[in-house]
Amino acid sequence: MTEKEKAIIASGMKLFAGKGFSSTSIQEIAAESGISKGAFYLHFKSKDDLLFSILEYIFDTVQSSISSVENLDMPPREKFIKQISAFFGTFIGHKEFLIMLSKEQAIPRNEEIKKLFFKKRFESHLFYRQGMISIYGKDLEPQSIDLALILEGLFQSYIGLLILDPVEFEIEELSHFLMRRMDSIVKEISFDQPFLTEEKIEKVIKKSEDLFENNNINDIMQKMRKEFEQLELENKEAIEISIEVLEEEINREKPRIPVIKGMLSNFEEIQSFDYFRKAIAAYFGIE
Repeated sequence: MTEKEKAIIASGMKLFAGKGFSSTSIQEIAAESGISKGAFYLHFKSKDDLLFSILEYIFDTVQSSISSVENLDMPPREKFIKQISAFFGTFIGHKEFLIMLSKEQAIPRNEEIKKLFFKKRFESHLFYRQGMISIYGKDLEPQSIDLALILEGLFQSYIGLLILDPVEFEIEELSHFLMRRMDSIVKEISFDQPFLTEEKIEKVIKKSEDLFENNNINDIMQKMRKEFEQLELENKEAIEISIEVLEEEINREKPRIPVIKGMLSNFEEIQSFDYFRKAIAAYFGIE
């Protein structure tokens, strides 16, 4: 990454956090970065591309903070506590940006970003799992998948509080607290059969990968068109108009969610459209 790209990323994070992703223009990002709008496009294809790079930058920062502890000479438990403290600290450092993402639901509308989050979640799961084994020993390896997911759930619950009001919490104290909770869980789980096995996890990962590969919005629309051509409907012309409006809206630079939601509601009585309707709704984060 060049110094200019780092400057644009810093400007993008600042503006997105302050104004919101949707309300920030490329012209504003360029001006904040001290470059022309044309120069912006030499480094990033679009605002979505910049958002993706910002998220990559944050994840890389998290990984660097974890890696910096890896080679320290200390017991596995203390090392892991320092690593999850660094994990918490990095996210808190970008709390305004992360709050913006949550408010605007920017992530569900971008497939590449969803793939990135899936990849990073898988990597963090491996990190938790390796940490559990290093602390509690190889005998707990069969239960390590369940332990990793339990810790991940605790982590996500508390990070929400830390992002909202980090001043009220001591990060390392929280990390010690979470590990004491894991100690209690380990005492019980060691006598139980694992709920999640390697085989089950591999199946879940495979299904998730297939979902990402097949969940291209334009592919969904093409399949919907093919299905429509085979249908015999009394109101076929009206349904075709709804499909055309939906296609136009999806291809807009900023799709309007109320319009998409309205068009999808026109397909509710067509049973063979259920899959397409739900897939499009999920893509745009529509409940």
